[in-house]
Amino acid sequence: MRELEEALRDWERYRRIPEEQFLQDRDTQNMIHHAMLLSIQSAIDIATDVIAEERLRKPFTYRETFEVLAGEGVIPEPLARDLSNLAGFRNVLVHIYWNLDLKQVYAILQHDLAVLRTFSVIMKEHISESDSAEQDGSFSEP
Repeated sequence: MRELEEALRDWERYRRIPEEQFLQDRDTQNMIHHAMLLSIQSAIDIATDVIAEERLRKPFTYRETFEVLAGEGVIPEPLARDLSNLAGFRNVLVHIYWNLDLKQVYAILQHDLAVLRTFSVIMKEHISESDSAEQDGSFSEP
């Protein structure tokens, strides 16, 4: 959770960078790509940990990770769709980095931070509830 929060703070700061600077400056592009990659990967890692901890159905892809959480009622369906799209974008950042549409990247930078913030809030609550249930002894083992 800490890694996600730190990356989201970076993402928030980077949203203030003017589009023209982003489009023209490779160093700026690299730092933004890195913050986006860390943010999205952290969300995937958190989701994967929850799935493993709660012994939920194993996803086959990063995108499917969020579908599993939605199917179990951990996150809402619309959020799962948005997170799945970000997981797909993460794959593009990692595997097709040489052919990125920089205008699309900038649009994601400007508009998708709220998706990850919402996920962070929900997961903090979910993890806290799971920890409380475990400590109270009301957590049932399969």
